[in-house]
Amino acid sequence: MTNRTQWEYKTLEFDSKGFSGGLVDLTKLDESFNSAGRDGWELVNVFATTQAYGSSRKVVAVFKRPR
Repeated sequence: MTNRTQWEYKTLEFDSKGFSGGLVDLTKLDESFNSAGRDGWELVNVFATTQAYGSSRKVVAVFKRPR
């Protein structure tokens, strides 16, 4: 029988600022990513939720680590 790794997941959400969205506080993003990394979380994916005309409303980051 193989030993299968079990994962746990963490999701962080960041607001986009500006008139039509799309501006993210990169300092806050870096601090959050580095903090998660120190706690053993690995970034899996980042995606934006859109509103009108392709502008971003929120940026969502998904992390995983072995359980």
